[in-house]
Amino acid sequence: MARLYAGRVRTNLSVEDLGTFLDEPRVAVLATLRVDGTVLLSPVYHEWREGGFNVVIEKQNAKARHLRRDARATILVAESEPPLRGVEVRGSAQFIDDGVTETTRRIVARYGDEEAEADAEARRGADVVVRLEPGHIRIWDFADEFDAG
Repeated sequence: MARLYAGRVRTNLSVEDLGTFLDEPRVAVLATLRVDGTVLLSPVYHEWREGGFNVVIEKQNAKARHLRRDARATILVAESEPPLRGVEVRGSAQFIDDGVTETTRRIVARYGDEEAEADAEARRGADVVVRLEPGHIRIWDFADEFDAG
């Protein structure tokens, strides 16, 4: 039976306090707003770079349409194994057109795509980089609970 983890969560952390957590190839969840105000949650590959998240999406994708209409977004990266670390960033997404192929190559390569260069080149012109910098950032872990046993 799974153990419930209550209390002793560390908050008010910095990204640096999590060590290499954001360097690991975890799938993030990106939240965007539909026209009717409901939330679309989408699993996405990402990279943490220069204080924010980069996500590559297709220009015509629903996520891109949502963000063009309403730039508010949230991205969450969390783990389900101890010490249960996570990062949530809420802010306004920006579309970055420069360096899309290079960013795509870096992101897909970190997830183990051996053909990252060719895949990124094949996507040239079809993708856009969505940049989400912290308007609000929440970082946590339960390391103290697991260290205590």
